Amino acid sequence: MAKEMFELFPIMQQLHEMLYYLNEALSLEEAEPIHKDLQAVLEQTEYLTNLDPSSILELNVPAHRAIVNDLLLQTSERVRAKATPRHNQNQKAKTKVRKGSDFIGANLRGADLRGANLRGALLIASDLRDADMRVTDLIGADFRDANLSGADLTGSIFLTQAQVNSAKGDIHTKLPPTLSIPDHWIKNDSQNLSHNGGSSRF
Repeated sequence: MAKEMFELFPIMQQLHEMLYYLNEALSLEEAEPIHKDLQAVLEQTEYLTNLDPSSILELNVPAHRAIVNDLLLQTSERVRAKATPRHNQNQKAKTKVRKGSDFIGANLRGADLRGANLRGALLIASDLRDADMRVTDLIGADFRDANLSGADLTGSIFLTQAQVNSAKGDIHTKLPPTLSIPDHWIKNDSQNLSHNGGSSRF
């Protein structure tokens, strides 16, 4: 029994992760043309989570994930199509962004990343202070120790609370309405203000 539960956990975790993203996609107005397909796959995924343990262990999860991922990519393209980059000195930073980009420790402060595809991007310990990350696709992006202080992530999609919690930020960071500013951001921001005699973070 213990062995079966151990094997079931990662499969169920993946299925529930898919449900999270599918539900978000269904909430997006831009994805309305494919809502029927999204709903069908959502219901199929929910059905899979209710199978008996032995049936779940026999599932071809990669094949199902591929179907889900195709719809999420379509959703991403529709959402990001509405983003218009600023024409300024940060335009160069935007052109280098692509799926799975390696930005470990990169200086992206103030960068215009609007509408970027940051799926699976390695942003570990990167400086994203004051970056414009509106309407970006952040599914699977690694934000561990990234500094999001003052960054604007309004309208970004497929971002999870766990990703946010792994990053640094402050009360000036703008997040999607479904996510919350972590307590440690508020605590660190208060400490910084105290050390600076109440002055701003700049």
